[in-house]
Amino acid sequence: MIKPDPTYKQFFTDDAQPTYKKWEVLSHFISDRGKILPRTRTAISATTQRRLSREIKRARHLALIPFVVRPV
Repeated sequence: MIKPDPTYKQFFTDDAQPTYKKWEVLSHFISDRGKILPRTRTAISATTQRRLSREIKRARHLALIPFVVRPV
């Protein structure tokens, strides 16, 4: 079982919600292969995880974050 990493909780507080404009923050919630990290790894609430997923997808469509990360 993978233990949740408490460092992810510091990115979002009650007053700061995820937004596609902050792509630097959103990139912390994407794996090295470009996948969105699950709640079991990020340890954020279900509501915030849904918002996070929506904003990551929005940032991908606006070409702020790549869809696929190609290995070097």
